[in-house]
Amino acid sequence: MKQGLLLLIFLVSVISCKKEDQLENEIAKINIDANVERFDVLFAQVTDSKLPDLKQAYPFMFSEKYTDSFWLAKASDSLQKLLFKEVNKTFNNFSQTELEVESLFNHLKYYFPEFQVPRIITVTSDVDYRNRVIVTDTIDIVALDNYLGSDHEFYQSIPVYLRENFNKEHIVVDLAGEYAKKYIYPIHNRTFLDEMIYFGKQLYFKDVMVPFKSEASRIGYTEEELEWAQTNESYIWRYFVEREMLFSTDSKLSGRFIAEAPFSKFYLEGIDSESPGQLGQYIGWQIVRAYMQHNEVSLKDMLITNAEEIFNNSKFKPRK
Repeated sequence: MKQGLLLLIFLVSVISCKKEDQLENEIAKINIDANVERFDVLFAQVTDSKLPDLKQAYPFMFSEKYTDSFWLAKASDSLQKLLFKEVNKTFNNFSQTELEVESLFNHLKYYFPEFQVPRIITVTSDVDYRNRVIVTDTIDIVALDNYLGSDHEFYQSIPVYLRENFNKEHIVVDLAGEYAKKYIYPIHNRTFLDEMIYFGKQLYFKDVMVPFKSEASRIGYTEEELEWAQTNESYIWRYFVEREMLFSTDSKLSGRFIAEAPFSKFYLEGIDSESPGQLGQYIGWQIVRAYMQHNEVSLKDMLITNAEEIFNNSKFKPRK
């Protein structure tokens, strides 16, 4: 009996993996060619004679509030030159990142046929890490000075939990996250469950769009942090349920369990310091995964389904 059950599990796993491989091969055939425009390089090389042409090619990059002398002074500033130097050192070869962005776009085109490939423009932003990537219908802007490596000297004044993903491998994850926001139906009721499911949708969107990235990188965890969340999943869920948090509108819950933070706030000695932040997002992710596993529903439809319906039909059970 036991051997038969193990064989069945093995066969189901093999069939599932084969289907996933077939799907990924089909998506890869879309073969989108994404051309990255290195505005950061062009601006670093700008001169009085080159500036008019650069402004004509990228008018949206130059605010009319500032004169040409302002832009020329900015390009020649010593700190700006150091920024250019460090970016060029890390991104002298952009081919791997470009391949990952093309894969993301292939997935977007497969699931959203109306998706139009945008211009991809790289810039520097004086380490404006709150706006590492900006996504519009026609242009994606990537600020490369936010991806120089988590230990880079430029980031020493930024809290460690924020800069853990300041590396070039995370660019495509950030892009996927911004696209998720464009496709997900906005939150209405604002209960804790609403917020958990909203961010769970974002993370599931990343599951689908960047399957070549690790689970840990999709949520912005280290592997150790992800393992902690998985090991304690049952405890976290019980804590939320027993304290009747799911349908609470207490805004403090977002700060404790949803927002980026060095740890989650259970207010329990020994637990808080060990836990990663965003555990509400993590649980929402598992609920959405369970919903998609147990229901025949498209990605598009799930993204506009309300949180309570997803929760009620998820059959979610935390791992033990």
